[in-house]
Amino acid sequence: MYEQKIRKVMGRVASKEMKVDDAIKKLKFMPFEDLGFAKIDHHRALRKGFPEVIFCQNKTKEQVVGIVKRMASNSDVLATRATEEMFNEVKKHFKEAKYNKISRTISIIKSKKMKNGNILVLSAGTSDMNVAEEAAVVAEAMGNKVERLYDVGVAGLHRLLNNKEKLGEANVLVVVAGMDGVLPSVVSGLFGKPIIAVPTSVGYGASFKGIAPLLTMLNSCSPGVVVVNIDNGFGAGYFASLINK
Repeated sequence: MYEQKIRKVMGRVASKEMKVDDAIKKLKFMPFEDLGFAKIDHHRALRKGFPEVIFCQNKTKEQVVGIVKRMASNSDVLATRATEEMFNEVKKHFKEAKYNKISRTISIIKSKKMKNGNILVLSAGTSDMNVAEEAAVVAEAMGNKVERLYDVGVAGLHRLLNNKEKLGEANVLVVVAGMDGVLPSVVSGLFGKPIIAVPTSVGYGASFKGIAPLLTMLNSCSPGVVVVNIDNGFGAGYFASLINK
């Protein structure tokens, strides 16, 4: 972690050759650890407020374990798109590791975070739950109180309206939908909250694996809706946390 450079900076601070603010600026962009197959950004938490998140898709279980072992020595760990096989390998080294089968996330959370106000995650259908749950897990790992409201799509709008209190109390809404992708616009038209819309790849042929709901959400006639990429629960949960802070 470039210990010599860090010591040099700290020495200049101690001798009053450098201001503390200038030292922080230098340290923000200094350290990463090269594992050969990955370069771990140990100081992302300092720059961004949350550690680097491991995207497990297309990585081997050995690569995932290698990254987790190095990251866990410095910070909490969150990994997305992880298989149960990857988790079983991680669990051998970290008994406190947890796996969420729906969101396919691995988490090792050691620090106690202050809980920010409510984020409410909604899914239009049960088939959208894996993406919604990824958003919820990420937001929780970042120190937010998260509530879930699943299977409340527009095919039965009374299910949504039966939860007006929950919707009204939340600071941010993450709304996940496939097929026609209408739910975020409906929610935005009824509640004056920031809404992060997440299109999913759920649906029949003409949904084009999420392109149809993506375009619907981008063309929302109700203001206050922003849209992340198809199936990107991680991006939605992360952005919701930034708003909620």
